Amino acid sequence: MNFIYCPACGEKLEKRVIGDEGEVPFCERCSRPWFAMPYTCTITLVINELDEVALIRQGYVSEEYYVCVAGYVQCGETAEETAVREVKEELGLEVREIRYTKSYYFAQKDMLMLAFEAKVKKGEFTLSKEVDRADWLTFAQAHPKMRKGSVAIQLLEGYFAGRK
Repeated sequence: MNFIYCPACGEKLEKRVIGDEGEVPFCERCSRPWFAMPYTCTITLVINELDEVALIRQGYVSEEYYVCVAGYVQCGETAEETAVREVKEELGLEVREIRYTKSYYFAQKDMLMLAFEAKVKKGEFTLSKEVDRADWLTFAQAHPKMRKGSVAIQLLEGYFAGRK
């Protein structure tokens, strides 16, 4: 997200050199810089006690590939809370354990994706309206159903590489 006007007062921003950051949009009225920032979201690999993963299909994301549960971080929410909330909203499952793994920058949508592994008890899904389908899959079943090079497949491969 790039700012042209000050989000606080509405004044048009001017470029100003700020230390090592270089030229940054700056509000003269508020005396503050407004750094460009990506949208922050979480992406979560949901894993049950049998080492199966819950992957979802969302037509607005892809008609062909499965993806991990993901969602935007809301104001006042930690990344961990977002990941837990999204698993509950999209799959209807309670997270028992959550672990941050790493961050990814997704340039196509200007998103900083904070990746998690969430342990849940295997159960029936209660899908949100955003989700067309969800399945419990082994690594061998999941891998060919995911887009090569995607953040989701990197999460899957990373988790199972650590299991060997």
